[in-house]
Amino acid sequence: MMKSCRGKLPLSIITVALCSFAFLALLYTERLSFISSNSLLSSRSCARRSSAVKAKKMVGNPELDDRFEFDPEECDITRGKWVFNRSIKPLYTDRSCPYVERQFSCEKNGQLEFDYRHWEWQPDDCYLPKFDPEVALEKLRGKRLVFSGDSLQRNQWESFVCMVEWTIPPEKKSMTLGKVHNVFKAKEYNATIEFHWAPFLVQSNTDINIKEAKKRIIKVDSVSNTSKDWEGADILAFNTYVWWMYGIRVKTLWGSFANGEEGYAQLDTPVAYKIGLKTWANWIDSNINPNKTRVFFTTMSPTHSKSQEWGREDGLKCFNESEPLKKKNFWGNFAANKEMMSAVDEVMKKLKVPISVLNVTQLSMYRVDAHSSIYTETGGKLLTPEERADPKKHADCIHWCLPGVPDTWNQILFAHL
Repeated sequence: MMKSCRGKLPLSIITVALCSFAFLALLYTERLSFISSNSLLSSRSCARRSSAVKAKKMVGNPELDDRFEFDPEECDITRGKWVFNRSIKPLYTDRSCPYVERQFSCEKNGQLEFDYRHWEWQPDDCYLPKFDPEVALEKLRGKRLVFSGDSLQRNQWESFVCMVEWTIPPEKKSMTLGKVHNVFKAKEYNATIEFHWAPFLVQSNTDINIKEAKKRIIKVDSVSNTSKDWEGADILAFNTYVWWMYGIRVKTLWGSFANGEEGYAQLDTPVAYKIGLKTWANWIDSNINPNKTRVFFTTMSPTHSKSQEWGREDGLKCFNESEPLKKKNFWGNFAANKEMMSAVDEVMKKLKVPISVLNVTQLSMYRVDAHSSIYTETGGKLLTPEERADPKKHADCIHWCLPGVPDTWNQILFAHL
């Protein structure tokens, strides 16, 4: 007679059952881990913190980082420090990019020290993403990006073009240069990156022909003649500052230039600047559809012409500076006018059209080492050996070498995009 089924199970069956149970438990544990790591219920801050830590490791620092992923609403880009990183390699040089003009071509003009290219801006609170030229071009596909302003805005425009153009085959890109309007085309992306010369954003009689500052009259009630070229842009990036700073008072005009010497009034520079900004802001509110166009405003780029402000008494301005200033929150009163900075803040807050302010002033304030200095041109000619020997008079401590500080400005613009 066969034994009852209630007898003990064979050892082989028990072994198989235990193995199967263990395998299923392992699968279940892995599934829980996968769900946990991808859960939509994960907190936003944790996800952003994790992303920042991963990003920090990618640049070679394994230490944990409590900064969060860039968010323009939460990150104060003005608070941070310049960190030296020898491994940083610019996306271009003034030799590799054919679009850097001689005024900013420090290496071509004889600069032999390049440490200024190896400093990266590290905000205290957030992680600033690296500039990715291919992603930037994808974001610009089918669009017009227009920079408009003075020579510092041209500095930034050339930087942006050089940061992306090297990824494009020669036959798929072009550059058209004009007196007030320059256009770089990325044909494969059906995109243009343009610069419009408008140093005051409002009209003046010295934009093109008259160079003498004492003859300058600014028509503060009318935007620049080039404003027609702002229309239809998908992204507009403006600036204006340095051309206003030729005196403590400026000649300002309402109405026609035909009024000549009798039609202007002398106003303190910050007052005239604010009136001009309001005129520009009215144009933005009246002409820009925020559903179609994004607007940026780059704050003032500091000028380092008073070396006494950072403790160098020889008066040689930015000449022979080799690293950024270390003093936290350093602010030179001659480098950037706080009244005019306040005017920018007040006018931007009252705009009806949403605007993103690229506040580059404080982070640029530290960079006394990165200006064109004596490695530049003036009046269309390179400085002579005699002029280079007199940096107190001839060093350019307004504009920046390329590659250099404007690349960081564009890194911030890219983060906003």
